[in-house]
Amino acid sequence: MNTVKTVLELRAAVARARSEGKRIGFVPTMGNLHSGHAALVTKAAQRADFVVASIFVNPLQFGANEDLDKYPRTLAADQEKLLEAGCNLLFAPSVEEMYPGGMSGQTRVSVPQLSEGLCGASRPGHFEGVATVVSKLFNMVQPDLAVFGQKDFQQLAVIRQLVHDLNMPIQIIGEPTVRANDGLALSSRNGFLSEEQRAKAPTLYRSLKQIADAIEQGERDYPKLLAEQNRQIESAGFRGDYLEIRHALTLRPATPEDRDLVILVAAFLGTTRLIDNLHLNLDSPA
Repeated sequence: MNTVKTVLELRAAVARARSEGKRIGFVPTMGNLHSGHAALVTKAAQRADFVVASIFVNPLQFGANEDLDKYPRTLAADQEKLLEAGCNLLFAPSVEEMYPGGMSGQTRVSVPQLSEGLCGASRPGHFEGVATVVSKLFNMVQPDLAVFGQKDFQQLAVIRQLVHDLNMPIQIIGEPTVRANDGLALSSRNGFLSEEQRAKAPTLYRSLKQIADAIEQGERDYPKLLAEQNRQIESAGFRGDYLEIRHALTLRPATPEDRDLVILVAAFLGTTRLIDNLHLNLDSPA
């Protein structure tokens, strides 16, 4: 696996692979990789002949009081994980390489509606930062396909819409969330949890499961379900951000008639913000 740090080197390496008739897969990350990221790379390697991953902690998607400065940078360990997962090329640019003219005058990409509410309400400007950097990376790599984790469900929806609206010839693949044995969704931010907090963290997924089980058994009083689980989450020591039942495609608030649902949660344990979701299609065979 080669590592390059400039757009010029990246494009040259991808051009060589494409000249050999290879299909290009892409996995953008912010580093501090875990087995969830490795699963994305493995999926890309199954669907493409040449896999590019990027590691870039994107300042545009962090708010003023978020954890940009303390976000772990673990390049050497990340390189080992990427190599094992089947990555062929790592693009690890600097902020100056990604934003050579600075960020204040950077052209921004905005995806309306899907970016609003949920994490978009809690983190103003976050999805604009995500859409902008992903657009830049897509233009740099020009992949045939890109793989993203379903743990960031709203982000995946935003990127699908971005690619559709801007007519980008890229297949977007969503990879199921990778979980620890106790159900906690793997996340780089889990490393910020204390031992006591880590023991409480699986409460979020248990609450999602309890809501899904109730819906599958016919419960349609969504406000009641959400209120019950919000109480459980808060009694476990979380500070809730949101707990919502949404239509899985549009992300609008779900109605009792909707069949394709996603249950989404975000909550703080101490200063660490955790997110999770559970997709529920009531028309799928049991």
